[in-house]
Amino acid sequence: MPHPVMFSDDDFGLAQLRTLALAFPAAFEKVSWGRPVFCAPKMFAMYGGNLKSADGMVAFPHALLVKVDESDRRSLEQDDRFFFPAYMGPFGWLGLDLTAAEVDWVEVGELLDASFRLVASKKLIRQLDER
Repeated sequence: MPHPVMFSDDDFGLAQLRTLALAFPAAFEKVSWGRPVFCAPKMFAMYGGNLKSADGMVAFPHALLVKVDESDRRSLEQDDRFFFPAYMGPFGWLGLDLTAAEVDWVEVGELLDASFRLVASKKLIRQLDER
């Protein structure tokens, strides 16, 4: 049974996120697990996520999930806007709650860039660097 769609095209921040994420070489969007996922061809970002807590799942419907380098993880985890996403956190991902504070879209672009570089091929990274 497929996941229900858990977003709307007019969700907060999704249009801006699409603009940034789809600008990466070979980037495309698909819906997985009921959420927009950005790939090139491996997944480098997702819109929306959940946090597993003692009280159950806490939804973050307006969040950006990105893969982070271990060297950046500790400092990002100190920021209250970030959370350890259910299912993906153990695989090196963090979530940024886009509603926790005014969104710094330059920061979002940097997070996307770092995540893209962790999963993209050398060829795609070279194309990105040549821009």
